[in-house]
Amino acid sequence: MPRKLSTDDELLARLRTLTAQARERAEYQRSQVELAIALQRGMLPRNLPDTPRFHLAVRYAPATYGLNVGGDWYDAFTLPDGRIGLSIGDVQGHNIEAAAFMGQVRAGLRALASVTGEPGELLSRTNDLLITLGNDLFATCTFMRLDPETGVLESARAGHIPFVWATADGKSGIGEDEGGPPLGIEPGTEYPVSRFRLTTGGMFVLLTDGVVEGPSMNIEEGLDQVARLAGIAAVAGLEAHSLAAAVIKGAEQVGHEDDAAVLVMGHDGLDGTP
Repeated sequence: MPRKLSTDDELLARLRTLTAQARERAEYQRSQVELAIALQRGMLPRNLPDTPRFHLAVRYAPATYGLNVGGDWYDAFTLPDGRIGLSIGDVQGHNIEAAAFMGQVRAGLRALASVTGEPGELLSRTNDLLITLGNDLFATCTFMRLDPETGVLESARAGHIPFVWATADGKSGIGEDEGGPPLGIEPGTEYPVSRFRLTTGGMFVLLTDGVVEGPSMNIEEGLDQVARLAGIAAVAGLEAHSLAAAVIKGAEQVGHEDDAAVLVMGHDGLDGTP
């Protein structure tokens, strides 16, 4: 006659079952995170445009807390007319779907930029394209077009946080350009374009909110911190990659649980062009 399990035996058996289930869930979640990170890294550009007098530098830090792997991205590429297209953005959500949607947004921007590099029109077309895909997600984004001959930057912003600027004389600040709503929400949206000039020794910093906002710091304080760093870097004549490294290092202070991406443009004017 089989022995009847005691209460302790039943509890131990139940505990072993729960432990095995928890281990399976943890393994599944870890694989999801690893897949999302691999997806993100595979979609980010391997090379940046090489333009005389203008230098680009990027830094990217994926979230390391739980499943908070999102869809932050940066991109830089040469447009058909020789100007440089620059984008940075953040997809709503923190999962594989967000990372995959990020790839759609980035690919859409690149594809449509072959038709029009004008930032406002490009964001409008990308917005309409994303809406036709029927996805419930949305993305914030800044797209800039740099003319290497003149240093003129044209910028349009779709719900994204503002950029930071600095000049060689020590001035720095936060961009005050007018923006529109995030991509993928309202069809037929128009995005205003603002124009700036990147002068010799100057720097522009594009970033995602994981760099400047978190449990330990609000977004205003974070942006001010980046502006101070940019001002110091410009006065000291530091290269773009040094500022990018300093900004991503400073992101540790916000206690963020999100991805963090930084794209820096610097103008050295070493060829003597006024």
